[in-house]
Amino acid sequence: MHKGANCVPADMPVGEITALMKKDDIGAVPVCENDRLVGMITDRDLAMRLLPNGTDPKRQTARNVMIAGIVFCRTDQSVEDAVHLMEDKKIRRLPVIDDKKRLVGMLSLSDI
Repeated sequence: MHKGANCVPADMPVGEITALMKKDDIGAVPVCENDRLVGMITDRDLAMRLLPNGTDPKRQTARNVMIAGIVFCRTDQSVEDAVHLMEDKKIRRLPVIDDKKRLVGMLSLSDI
């Protein structure tokens, strides 16, 4: 996994998130609130939820476009378990949380 993944706050404007994604060349950004993982925003979410509706990204926040109820794995799970979860849910990026539900990293298909 990539350790030390950074979260964005749920009230961060989408325009700032897209700038961050471009700067860091990343396709997914975890969203945290009160030091807890609450959602994810992917480049696909932006393309499918925000742009087709003609919504102004400057007026939207992470909370408006994030996927809630996200899929994640825990630090004590095996890589095999994480791979099966990614296959089953058809996802390419998987947040990794610790026993306190704090984000500690991100696992992507390219890591595996």
